[in-house]
Amino acid sequence: MHIGGYRIDIPVALAPMAGITDKPFRRLARAYGAGYAVSEMISDDPSLRHTRKTLRRSDHSGEAGPIAVQIAGSDPEQLAEAARYNVAAGAEIIDINMGCPAKKVCNVLAGSALLQNEELVGRILRAVVRAVDVPVTLKTRLGWDDEHKNILTVAKMAEDAGIAALAVHGRTRTQMYKGEAAYGLIAEVKQQTGLPLWVNGDLTSPQKAAEILRQTGADGVMIGRAAQGQPWLFRDTAHYLAEGSLPEPPSFAEATATVLEHIGEMHAFYGETAGVRIARKHIGWYLARLEGGEPMRREINVLESAAAQYDALAGFLERQNLSVWPTDYREDALNHTR
Repeated sequence: MHIGGYRIDIPVALAPMAGITDKPFRRLARAYGAGYAVSEMISDDPSLRHTRKTLRRSDHSGEAGPIAVQIAGSDPEQLAEAARYNVAAGAEIIDINMGCPAKKVCNVLAGSALLQNEELVGRILRAVVRAVDVPVTLKTRLGWDDEHKNILTVAKMAEDAGIAALAVHGRTRTQMYKGEAAYGLIAEVKQQTGLPLWVNGDLTSPQKAAEILRQTGADGVMIGRAAQGQPWLFRDTAHYLAEGSLPEPPSFAEATATVLEHIGEMHAFYGETAGVRIARKHIGWYLARLEGGEPMRREINVLESAAAQYDALAGFLERQNLSVWPTDYREDALNHTR
């Protein structure tokens, strides 16, 4: 898969998720085989550029490229300026957010709310593409609601504007993350445009990723929520797409080392107070698949220091009598073939 002049050898990507796909998680996803990762969305508001949150979201030091930065907003010229600013700061690909369904984003007519105004969508796409000399991509949804699924129109507009690649989540905005993702219109996008295409939404297993690629003809899969608490999903999916089988699962010792390293990196990246708070949700996702994980999560959540949080988690994992880390997609799948 190519995005402009960049070749993506592994067609498995980490989807951008605000508050989740920070630098520690992007680095973890790539370590486990993701061929591509996009930053958390950054507002186009210039007054927010030097806030602590934006500076952290803009930190790509030590990351493998290409560095893809997602921007969000609703004003074409302000988004164009945000694109120029982020390219000057090191972005190698600019991604436009027209997919976020969060109320605080849609209430300012950004994210997936933009899908209600196709004329504005076109102006934004053209303005950002013209503003920078790096590839510009678009992350979006099927449409605003079931009566207004305009992804085919938006995809054609994107292609005409010079967008380099498209990622489509198989839900409308009003669905949020409820119900099941649908992929029929994504297949039509691939048939009707020449855009490199990521398919996104409910890609919960390597087997399903392979099936949805076959259904849609998409060039790659973009995995989001399913990787929470099981980052080895990227490695397993890449292996399954290439070989038609699952690799050996990570040993419990390997997975434990990964989990503790991830938590330690969050403490270092965010600092004591924010690091402990932000690590809690990741710890919850990791513990959700382990017996006794829920009461342990509640115990850990009242701890206030990074050392206490880390030591409590390490002690719990050390007491587990498991040879491999449980996953959601392996029980009946070890002999599954394409």
